[in-house]
Amino acid sequence: MSNSLIIVESPTKVKTIKKYLGADFNVRASVGHVKDLPKSKLGIDVENDFSPTYEVMESKKKVVAELKKAARQADNIYLAPDPDREGEAIAWHIAEEIGAKNKIIRRVLFNDLTKPTILKALNHPLELDFDKYEAQQTRRILDRLVGYQLSPLLWEKVKRGLSAGRVQSVAVRIICDREEEIRCFIPEEYWNITATLEGKNPPPFEARLIKINGKKAKIGDGVLANQILETVKVTPFVIAEVERKEVKKSPPPPFTTSKLQQEASRWLRFSAKKTMSTAQKLYEGVELGKEGQVGLITYMRTDSLRISNEAMEEVRNYIKANYDDVYLPPKARFFKNAQGAQDAHEAVRPTSMAYRPLEIKHHLTPDQFRLYQLIWNRFVACQMNPAVFDQTTIDVACGAYLFRAQGAIMKFPGFTAIYTEGKEENGNGEDREVVKILPEVSKGESTTLISLNSDQKFTQPPPRFSEASLVRELEEKGIGRPSTYAAILSTIQDREYARLEKGKFFPTELGILVTELLVKNFPRILDTAFTASMETKLDMIEQGQSKRLDTLKDFYLPFTEELKKAKKDMRNVKREEKPTDIVCEKCQYPMVIKWGRNGSFMACSNYPACKNTRNVTSSNGEDAGKVEDMTEEIKCEKCGQKMVAKEGRFGKFLACSGYPECKNTMKVNGGAKSLPAVPTDVLCGKCNRNMVIKEGRFGKFLACSGYPECKNTMPFSMGIKCPSEGCSGDICEKRTKTGRVFYGCSRYPDCKFSTWTKPVKE
Repeated sequence: MSNSLIIVESPTKVKTIKKYLGADFNVRASVGHVKDLPKSKLGIDVENDFSPTYEVMESKKKVVAELKKAARQADNIYLAPDPDREGEAIAWHIAEEIGAKNKIIRRVLFNDLTKPTILKALNHPLELDFDKYEAQQTRRILDRLVGYQLSPLLWEKVKRGLSAGRVQSVAVRIICDREEEIRCFIPEEYWNITATLEGKNPPPFEARLIKINGKKAKIGDGVLANQILETVKVTPFVIAEVERKEVKKSPPPPFTTSKLQQEASRWLRFSAKKTMSTAQKLYEGVELGKEGQVGLITYMRTDSLRISNEAMEEVRNYIKANYDDVYLPPKARFFKNAQGAQDAHEAVRPTSMAYRPLEIKHHLTPDQFRLYQLIWNRFVACQMNPAVFDQTTIDVACGAYLFRAQGAIMKFPGFTAIYTEGKEENGNGEDREVVKILPEVSKGESTTLISLNSDQKFTQPPPRFSEASLVRELEEKGIGRPSTYAAILSTIQDREYARLEKGKFFPTELGILVTELLVKNFPRILDTAFTASMETKLDMIEQGQSKRLDTLKDFYLPFTEELKKAKKDMRNVKREEKPTDIVCEKCQYPMVIKWGRNGSFMACSNYPACKNTRNVTSSNGEDAGKVEDMTEEIKCEKCGQKMVAKEGRFGKFLACSGYPECKNTMKVNGGAKSLPAVPTDVLCGKCNRNMVIKEGRFGKFLACSGYPECKNTMPFSMGIKCPSEGCSGDICEKRTKTGRVFYGCSRYPDCKFSTWTKPVKE
């Protein structure tokens, strides 16, 4: 192998590989892709079998020239970009640029950057994988066809600078759909009843009511809850059933890319992008003092759960040497890949058990150490014995009512001695069951009632997506691939289609608008099932079971028809003008709602003679002027003067008209200083007191003036009957959590009428 050239992707790998090879090897880096489709044009010859036109990137011309020079001086050329589709494309493009007569170019794959792996790959080089390259080209062409033809349409209809993507737009739709679920969700009241009981043996224990007359307990209001309390207070509690069983909890498998991103988000609060960039550094190599640069983990873009025999033997020896014998199962534990998973690489694991996290901590950055320790612990845990629990369930009968207590005691920690999975939040409003220690009781034993409690609860809407749960959703729906999740999450935020706030994704007004337009005009492309089927087709191309041209034709012909129709029929948001009752203070012409580069705004209808503009007073512009109207009856609590509506960098607020002498302000929606309650003649259906109008995070509503003794609430009617046939409900003004106003029937969910447009009584 004298005078050999190895070309890798990342400059960081160069030093790691050079350490293991002699002076006969010249190691160079391409620094990512060297060729791409041109930015200034489509770059796809649709009429000629979708032939792509690749160009050497301007920033890589010097790199390519240096690689050509190095190739001319080499006897053997090995292309070693990352072992995935993108890496294969890089290898093909480099081969096209440096190829010469009498030069044999071979492909080598490094699953990890350790000396045995590198030497084995060089001793068993491969041919370039045409099918894998075809799969990458197909994906690139599909993304270009969609992005370069949908984006100009959005520029024309909404505003310049917008983008649409085959996968990113579907991800935004998932976030918008969840927001719609939350918006339409109507909380339902329910009550939990818990009894604290004491048997012959300590300790006392809590049991929750689960059944009434043999059916699941459903307590919808406080009146019924109080009736039950009065009944059970004078009824004996008797142990009806006691069940004890041993429960085993098996360890989780080693990390795939998506599971690594999810767990790093839950445990370490890392974004998907940060997880992948940190993992990339651990894979490429970290300086470990005298040992030099060492690759610490295997390739981090994988959806396989496979573990090599060598790694399996090493981790089992580690467990045997560092834990009691009871922690090591008699046989190695193997995990089955999910359907459709690519098995080209192993799971994400440490390259060697010799590099223990705590022993090399001083060589790592804090982020590198935390992620490496997470990967290490998960890998070790996957080959340990299950955790064992003694689980006890006690059913207590009280007349027609059945209470249940559950508890568990850990008999053997097993894999939990080193690793436990992070938990996603519970969105159903129920508290997670706390593991409790229960006393020794026997069937038929009488118990003493110590206390009885009832708790009012409300069902909760599904939670917004965190980075971890959105990655899981994309994975479960088959949207994208492990290597793309981090880029998808970054792109939708960079394009301002969604924002991450307190760890949760909120769609922006722009994201909701663009999604509505695309779903209406391109339902096929925005369909999650269709997008998932495209990923399957790309996998089939990589496996040699399908052809690039067939896949592109099947996609493009219907797409062109949708595009033609959309150019004609799609709403032109740029040209829309919605009239308002607001009068321009400069020329007295009415103001209209328009859409601009920064979203909705009010402009004078006398444009261009008058160029006056102002912010709208509601996020969707439907109720411009609403806050100004509301302020007529609102007086400053400090000086008694009228409050006026203003808008600052943090949104709408009320300020005293006596400014600067009085600097009092109020929040418009909720908060410690929210709008005062307005009394009404409507009587509370529970306590017969007057209801008052309040403003909450979801808009106006009626609340009992007897709060907190009475917590009854009612929708605030606009005095307009629901237009749905046979419906007796009223239209109520509501608001999403992002502040967007909409109008819906008071009888939801029996009637699901809703609209963004303010109804008119006619």
